[in-house]
Amino acid sequence: MTNKEQHDVIIIGAGAAGLSAGLVLARAQATVAIIDAGNPRNGPAAQMHGFVSRDGLSPSEFLAIARDEVVGYGATVRYESVEAITRDGDGSFAVTLSTGVVASARALLLATGLKDELPHLDGVHERWGTLVYHCPYCHGFEVLNQAIVVIGGPVREMSIKQSGLLRKYSDRVTFATNGIKLTAAERHRLEAFGVTVVDGAVSHIVGQPGELDGIALVDGTQLACKAVFIAPPQRPNDGLLRSLGCAVDPNSGFVAVNPMGQTSVPGVWAAGNVVTPTAQVITAAGAGSASAIAINGWLLNKDLDDASGQVTAQASAPKPPSVHARAIITWIAIFPLVTLGFFAIAPFAAQWNPVLRAFVLSVVVVPLAVYLVVPQLMKIYGRIRSSRR
Repeated sequence: MTNKEQHDVIIIGAGAAGLSAGLVLARAQATVAIIDAGNPRNGPAAQMHGFVSRDGLSPSEFLAIARDEVVGYGATVRYESVEAITRDGDGSFAVTLSTGVVASARALLLATGLKDELPHLDGVHERWGTLVYHCPYCHGFEVLNQAIVVIGGPVREMSIKQSGLLRKYSDRVTFATNGIKLTAAERHRLEAFGVTVVDGAVSHIVGQPGELDGIALVDGTQLACKAVFIAPPQRPNDGLLRSLGCAVDPNSGFVAVNPMGQTSVPGVWAAGNVVTPTAQVITAAGAGSASAIAINGWLLNKDLDDASGQVTAQASAPKPPSVHARAIITWIAIFPLVTLGFFAIAPFAAQWNPVLRAFVLSVVVVPLAVYLVVPQLMKIYGRIRSSRR
């Protein structure tokens, strides 16, 4: 990638959504550059699930396969962070990278994902994605029939829902409320469904590094388990989208997009967790594919408009006179001038040799006709032709 390189599309984010979009666009013969900071959200997880034909594959292996496929069709993948995006006067986007390189594109797709804001509990960060999870659909089956503890958190509704969902995988599910005050109805529903509810604040995770024995409450109580689930607040990595002026959904707080991922800013799309926090890997990949198809159609319409405009401009441009018309115009310019010139020099050149008189007339008259009179007659001729269309 060079400072002057122009792309049809720049995709920011090389996760499932970005690489899926890159594959579709590269196959459609668009010039595509994919830029990624190299810190995937599901990187800590040993396996990913729910993706038909890819179930159980590690996230790193999945991304490696996807990158090879995309590059094989001519796209480029670059691991850098994006510092800023601006719009040029011609409507294209200038993307400034952390190295100072500036790349431009006609359209953008941002698939920058989101960040899980993990609780400040000792042991959670070290076990995130391996023993401490957030998605029952992604990891519930892997802890089938094991002792599970759900730690309540700021996302109240999701914490309660996790407890109910995980009860389908195990009859040993405990909900540590950790500050969540359940209503009588909520407590009754969970307990009736087989979830054990324990009130109290959580202190830390119990177990040696890389292992999990349970969790400890502030009062010293320990709850044994082999898996912990939490529902952390999720912050979209949408700073670039907001800097471009993309509208935000007031209800969700996420950047608003239509079903194809198009934002309120022409030429800008977004797909994956950056706009859909509930999207799994397979969902994000589908969203990236849908956005790619929409982007390619948008670029096609611009190409058609540009081509049509050029043809129309060429058709409306005045065509040069034909050889016969130029000859007639030149004759009309020269003949009167020669006649006038002849009479003008006649009193002085009566005794001149005919050859000399012809030479003097040609030296004076022909340049006047060619450089002064003929261009004016050509303009008049052009106006007459234009008025008849």
